[in-house]
Amino acid sequence: MNAVTAPLGVLVVDDEAPARERLRDLLGDIAAQQPTRIVGMAANGHEALRLIEAQPVDLMLVDIRMPGMDGIELAQHVARLAAPPRIVFVTAYDQYAVDAFELNAIDYLLKPVRAQRLEAAIAKVRASMPVARDSLDRIAEPRRHFSVSERGRIALIPVTDVLFLKAELKYVTARTVEREYLLDESLVQLEQEFPERFVRIHRNCLIARAAVAGFERDEAAEHWLVRICGFDEKLPVSRRQWPAVRAALLGNEPGSGVK
Repeated sequence: MNAVTAPLGVLVVDDEAPARERLRDLLGDIAAQQPTRIVGMAANGHEALRLIEAQPVDLMLVDIRMPGMDGIELAQHVARLAAPPRIVFVTAYDQYAVDAFELNAIDYLLKPVRAQRLEAAIAKVRASMPVARDSLDRIAEPRRHFSVSERGRIALIPVTDVLFLKAELKYVTARTVEREYLLDESLVQLEQEFPERFVRIHRNCLIARAAVAGFERDEAAEHWLVRICGFDEKLPVSRRQWPAVRAALLGNEPGSGVK
């Protein structure tokens, strides 16, 4: 069997069992034209990531609207893998049918999925078009998790657990109360993605608004320090950033939280 007709390993991801079963049946219906084999059925994004770690996956058929981790966020995490599977989105909500889904890398199927349309999508996948990570970032809502590759596995860190983000050489360190994680992302991109959650206090540091316990003056260094909830380390605020930090975190109450 040549590479064109070799079965693709497919992971079906949908929070509704009937939808998963329909896709499984449709794949069987078009097997003569587009051979596939089901390698897993997942009810949510977290379960899908565990299955991807356990076995090779060529193609993911992913619902967009799912609780806990939606399909777009799942695709963002998958795109960071060394050899990411191809992704075809499947959803009942046609408002997601925007120009970004017309990119060669990603197809978009509207429920109820028709066999002919699914066959065409798999044909596009066989052209070995890579997932475009930048297009996912443009159309996605802010992520709920950061993804980190550790010992060949994907570790998910809830964004709400991160106290601050600090640029370290070509990586960004995400600090939680328990430990540090290395993110292969830029501080600028993270600042743009999470403007409501993180505030820049220094050229190499963003701090979570919710993590700020207050400020105190470092008279020796002649700058302000941020006190962090549940964390002993205090972070310096650059002179350049202090007016913006003060406005963002203290508003019109100059004395609030400052000693």
